Amino acid sequence: MKTWVKKSIVIMVAFLTFGLITPTHEIWEAFDQNPANRASIGPASGTSTALAAEPNNSSDEQLHIQEEEIDHNALLMDAAREQSYIKFGTKIGPKISHEFDNIIFPKMEEAIAMTVATLDEQSLASLTISEKPSGNYGEKIFNVINNDTGSDVIRFHVRTEKRPQEGYYYNFHYHSVEDDFMAHYNLGDIYWEKNTPPKWLS
Repeated sequence: MKTWVKKSIVIMVAFLTFGLITPTHEIWEAFDQNPANRASIGPASGTSTALAAEPNNSSDEQLHIQEEEIDHNALLMDAAREQSYIKFGTKIGPKISHEFDNIIFPKMEEAIAMTVATLDEQSLASLTISEKPSGNYGEKIFNVINNDTGSDVIRFHVRTEKRPQEGYYYNFHYHSVEDDFMAHYNLGDIYWEKNTPPKWLS
């Protein structure tokens, strides 16, 4: 077949399919043969069936790998940060976000990681972060809950403290199931100002 005809067919196919389909060598072989064989254009024996089967197998493997590689610890941390900012609201959040992100939250992550370090994958997968932090001047930020038992594993709180001649501070701390939530583990303080801070969730 003449070269200009081949080139024009390639351009026409590319134009009609917006470049999604490119002509293969099998098309050229079919054009070079007689018209009776042109109708039998199809995959060469054993090649495209194997190629077609491979993407299904690899996508199944990728899906299986993705299911195995869920980072439950990272999911907990993301939810913990989200609930913290829900509690802060739009009045407190912007003012304390820098210190919270750089000082307090890394200590929260460390406390969670230390608490869940001994758990197996199945127990870790059953942990969730509670929603609905307390408003007004309540302390609760969030709890880490074991869904299998329904019990808290660790509780994170923030207390508003007024210190004479200094002003208001936010004291971040947590309580652990290991001592039946009796001990007070300090995470750090963030200064507000001398004026009374707004309520949580505001």
